[in-house]
Amino acid sequence: MSNAIISAAHLTKDYGQDRGVFDVSLDIRQGEVFGYLGTNGSGKTTTIRHMMGFLKADSGTVTVNGLDPWKNAPDVMKSVSYIPGEIAFPDLKTGTDFFRVQAQFLGVRDFSYMNHLIDVLGLDPSANLKRMSKGMKQKTAIVAALMGDRDILILDEPTTGLDPLMRETFLELIREEKAKGRTIFMSSHIFEEIEEVCDRVAIIHDGRIQSVLDLSEFRHSSVRTYHVEFSDEASAGAFCDRLPSSVRNGPQVRFDAVARDVDAAFQAMDGLQVVSLSESHPDLEDYFMKTLQDEHAKEGQ
Repeated sequence: MSNAIISAAHLTKDYGQDRGVFDVSLDIRQGEVFGYLGTNGSGKTTTIRHMMGFLKADSGTVTVNGLDPWKNAPDVMKSVSYIPGEIAFPDLKTGTDFFRVQAQFLGVRDFSYMNHLIDVLGLDPSANLKRMSKGMKQKTAIVAALMGDRDILILDEPTTGLDPLMRETFLELIREEKAKGRTIFMSSHIFEEIEEVCDRVAIIHDGRIQSVLDLSEFRHSSVRTYHVEFSDEASAGAFCDRLPSSVRNGPQVRFDAVARDVDAAFQAMDGLQVVSLSESHPDLEDYFMKTLQDEHAKEGQ
């Protein structure tokens, strides 16, 4: 893709025992917020470490601004800020000391935005760096990344350790960075934050990309999710036999349908004892779970 700022093509890193990433292909466009969604151990961090030039691929390629991060790490880092999934600070006494070193590394001379971030996040930079709580360490890492005014942000589980209020504050900062034209790649296992700020999202499971979803189209989709509870499991099973796309959990069944297909679903309920029926717009968690269920079904064939 000609306007891709970050690109992975058939990226593979095999650690053995089906661990790693396999044939991962992604294109992140200039100015978009791209979410990377998966459970712990799904391959999110391994992908990001290739983008940062920390790992060399077994096969396939990764480029950032057209450069190979493994071969051209110093040039790539001139345009990238990074929040690691596992934070390890240097041997410095306070957050202030760390920000001073970080500013020198990033070439920051105007500290007004850094001070704004510290204020917004409620961070005390004079605190002992090693004795900070996990939440305070995460805030420190966020300030250190965003203060650099870089065009590309690569964020690995950036809200880890933040309370719900601070998580929303962080998401507002991401919206502000997007408004500046930044390209943002953000991994997470939290559905709500991906759905709130991202333009597109890739779902990764067991090191393989399962789906890439345009969230604008998803939000305005005509598909609705229906939840049906039957009086007994036998009725639920009979309904699922008539509507194979449905998913059963005991006497409860969930299925997705557009308006024109709802009549067929209602006909499948004929003669069965329905206790309750409700309708909702599918959210990202529903989509994620259905994607994994479909994948497991294929593996079982």
